[in-house]
Amino acid sequence: MSGRPVIGVTLDYEEPGGYSKYSWYALRRNYLDAVAAAGGLPVALPHDAASAGDYLDHIDALLVTGGAFDVDPSLYGDGARHTTVKLKQNRTAAELALTLGALSRDMPVLGICGGQQLLAVALGGTLIQHIPDTIPDALAHEQPNPRHEPGHAVSVVPGTLLHRIVGATEMHVNSAHHQAVRDPGRYAIVNAMAADTVIEGVEDARYRFCLGVQWHPEYFIDRGDRRIFDALIAACQS
Repeated sequence: MSGRPVIGVTLDYEEPGGYSKYSWYALRRNYLDAVAAAGGLPVALPHDAASAGDYLDHIDALLVTGGAFDVDPSLYGDGARHTTVKLKQNRTAAELALTLGALSRDMPVLGICGGQQLLAVALGGTLIQHIPDTIPDALAHEQPNPRHEPGHAVSVVPGTLLHRIVGATEMHVNSAHHQAVRDPGRYAIVNAMAADTVIEGVEDARYRFCLGVQWHPEYFIDRGDRRIFDALIAACQS
């Protein structure tokens, strides 16, 4: 690798309506800005599962973004689908192909919010389909205040990759999800948790850099958020 590491960033997708009368890709700018601020060269990845390997040939790391949709429960063994679950099948298929391909190459992977949930599923984990129906007295994980403000605190597990990156045992994060990781899988571990026991991050030490966080560090709310992107770029250069 020479020059700035190329970071593939997955896009969101919407059906016709709103912005355009045709189907369209979209992504908040701060995802790309955060990658660039850390020294990476962000490139957007469309939803083409069949071409995942070709895209991976041209990037140095993968960032799987979030969105207002859910991973298909059938992918982690749940037969019934909660009424709140919304699917984007093509997006999930493409992101899963990219994630599995990146892991097979030991390419650095960062999953954010829904991207963290997809990463957990790729690692053999399972998800809670709707937090309010599963966690008694759960925090407001779909926070009512703006996303650029913190919604709650999370405890960072000492000794984890996340802990080494952020250098703290507590972070103040935003929260925009109704699902969460139930079980991180056989080899993955939990690296952060909310006070109500909701899992807020996962990682897998079998890989050079395999990290997922449930919040949106691209808003730079906590000082540790910038360090997450810095660490992604550094992993490309190690």
